[in-house]
Amino acid sequence: MLSLAAEGGHNPIVPLWQEIVVGTVAFALLCFVLMKYVFPRMEQTFQARVDAIEGGIKRAEAAQAEANQLLEQYRAQLAEARTDAAKIRDDARADAEGIRSDVLAKAREESDRIIQAGKDQLAAERATIVRELRTEVGTIAVDLASRIVGESLVDEARRKGTVERFLADLEGVGAGNGSANGSAVRTS
Repeated sequence: MLSLAAEGGHNPIVPLWQEIVVGTVAFALLCFVLMKYVFPRMEQTFQARVDAIEGGIKRAEAAQAEANQLLEQYRAQLAEARTDAAKIRDDARADAEGIRSDVLAKAREESDRIIQAGKDQLAAERATIVRELRTEVGTIAVDLASRIVGESLVDEARRKGTVERFLADLEGVGAGNGSANGSAVRTS
């Protein structure tokens, strides 16, 4: 290698001055073109990206704020709906209680009416049975008395009067003593 440098040849480690000048001019021209045209475009592109990202973030924040506001509105509406539902439920319970009390009152009235009708019917049947029993008891008593006395009590007016007196005496004894023991019958 030393032989090449000694011969007057060119050292490959050290460049030629012409190459340095051309390289410097080309580098300066490249830097000028980059700074004049490319870097501003790149800066515009980066700025557009930054604006898009920041705008996206701002839009996302605005959308988030709007979503939060809508969420609060929905929660308020939900709370209002729950309050309305509770009010409707309470009103329905009150209406149901009113209807229940009305139905119970009507049922009581109907029950009282049915009981009174039953009592009236029983009283009418009792009066009918008492009337029929009086007639039957009177007939049996007259027949029995006729057999005991030995004379015929055919006279209808006499028979009715005797039977009525007998029954009245029985009722008087039953009302006076609280029971019909038959002692008034023997004394009559």
